[in-house]
Amino acid sequence: MGKRIVIALGGNALGKNLEEQMHAVKTTASAIADLIEDGHEVVIAHGNGPQVGMIQNAFAAYHKQQAKSDIMPLSMCVAMSQGYIGYDLQNMIGEELDRRGLGIHCATVLTQVAVDPADPAFQHPTKPIGAFMTEEEAKKLAAEKGIDVAEDAGRGWRQVVASPRPKEIVEIATVKALMNAKHAVIAAGGGGIPVVWEDKYHLKGVPAVIDKDFASECMAEQLDADMLIILTAVEKVAINFGKPDQKNLDELTPDEARRYMAEGQFAPGSMLPKVEAAVKFAESKPGRTSLITLLEKAKDGIEGKTGTAIRRSFFTSAWPRRKKFTARKQIFARLHFSVVFRCDTMYSEFYAVIPTLQIKEDHYGITCSRRFDGGAARRRLQRR
Repeated sequence: MGKRIVIALGGNALGKNLEEQMHAVKTTASAIADLIEDGHEVVIAHGNGPQVGMIQNAFAAYHKQQAKSDIMPLSMCVAMSQGYIGYDLQNMIGEELDRRGLGIHCATVLTQVAVDPADPAFQHPTKPIGAFMTEEEAKKLAAEKGIDVAEDAGRGWRQVVASPRPKEIVEIATVKALMNAKHAVIAAGGGGIPVVWEDKYHLKGVPAVIDKDFASECMAEQLDADMLIILTAVEKVAINFGKPDQKNLDELTPDEARRYMAEGQFAPGSMLPKVEAAVKFAESKPGRTSLITLLEKAKDGIEGKTGTAIRRSFFTSAWPRRKKFTARKQIFARLHFSVVFRCDTMYSEFYAVIPTLQIKEDHYGITCSRRFDGGAARRRLQRR
């Protein structure tokens, strides 16, 4: 049975100019069409770092020639990037789907993402955007336009903006309607157009950059997705990355991921936000899985062949919290044979069957994909 999947595609994976983007979307379209052909419902989010930078630089260059012209608001630059990246993606994905005769269309939704105006990130803008300037130019522009500026690693001065966490995908009903109509959907490009609610009806754009991985996670929750796939430049998440003792990780529980984050194993601005978003989604509802891998490995990752899967462990996701296992039962269940538990809620008892079974998780707990055909021991465990 197909899954409902949200894919977060990195902006750098789309190239740094129009020619690179056209080449990159061909590869992207083929990989996404593979997933759709396998029966999955797919929503694609994407980054826009290089692209929105080009848009801002173009307007900045024009402003130098025409000093009275306005600096284009960042929210509008994000909207422009959503439009032209979505244009290339939906055309190429649509073409690939047509070639395969799937009868599925692809559409781009210009997506606003609401943030909290009281988010502490607005008090400490740190995300550099736009063209480099001299200190004099930067301070003059800050005085004229009321923007924040800062020196960027000794390379010059740039505008800096906040990076608040997403709270709501404004057009989520539109995305759902397109999915229900069997469309592949491109949404929340560049983390979404950053907006705040000024009142019950009016949205206002704000100068901010929303991390595309967190926006994708927010959208995946609101769509009740089964899986969040965060695509990156490596096949698996690793600890001690780049060192002789580097270790690639096949699976992570949220607790394990938090421990590695506390150790500083994941680089800020690179792998760290991906792991944070993956953990948030995995913990949002039992049965949900996050996957971090390469674009070309996404299909194998869904099948459990590669990538790093982040999900709740068996003993935290399979049962409601009020049904706790004793230590003895946990040890019993971890023996080197397949174990399936059946919970009889009427009598508040657990039964353990110990045959050779294939186990799989679903939203409601544990089911077995092959029935036991006799001859197994059956033990009754009194619940403590």
